[in-house]
Amino acid sequence: MKFKGIIFDLDGTLVNSLHDISDAMNIVLTGLNHPTHTYDTYQYFIGSGLRNLVSKALPAAHNSDKEIEICFECMINEYRKICTLKTKPYDGILDLLNNPALENIKMAVFSNKADELTKKIVSEIFPEHFDSAVGLSTEELKKPNPFEALAISKKWNLSPEEILFVGDSDIDMLTATNANMFPVGVTWGYRTEEELKNSGAKVVINKASELISIL
Repeated sequence: MKFKGIIFDLDGTLVNSLHDISDAMNIVLTGLNHPTHTYDTYQYFIGSGLRNLVSKALPAAHNSDKEIEICFECMINEYRKICTLKTKPYDGILDLLNNPALENIKMAVFSNKADELTKKIVSEIFPEHFDSAVGLSTEELKKPNPFEALAISKKWNLSPEEILFVGDSDIDMLTATNANMFPVGVTWGYRTEEELKNSGAKVVINKASELISIL
């Protein structure tokens, strides 16, 4: 089957946002006199939404629902200020998106990042490449729930089988599988090739340009 659309994850797939996310959370932790974390540690906190990241970053003794919610709001406020300060596309991403082979391919972004921030980052870093960018609006629709991915396929008037779902985590591969889309894992993000394959990736690529051969 010829693929006619691609849905990309954002963090760890299109952009390296690790430093901005980590810095924002560490600002909040420092203000509360809690221990901070390294970038390497935050790498394993990313992927299930920022509220989940806040929960993982907080000390166990300060992990009540109320404290998580307060810290989440503080983290979002800090992150909103710096979310494109250090965040950059991964090597080869802009070349991929500008490749003539994608000229007639529909493209969208679906992230577990808050919808407001997803749209802000995509509009500032990729202002001309995607017809839609969807982030997290409610916890019930968080990946691996395929609802938003399927909504994109309906908007495009494409069957799910005609769409590649590209991401760097087990969550992305499970989302693709749940949506009956073709799961493509990337190794330049936050998870390993083994994890991607174990969670359903049909193809794993090491460079952005390799996506063209799948099309």
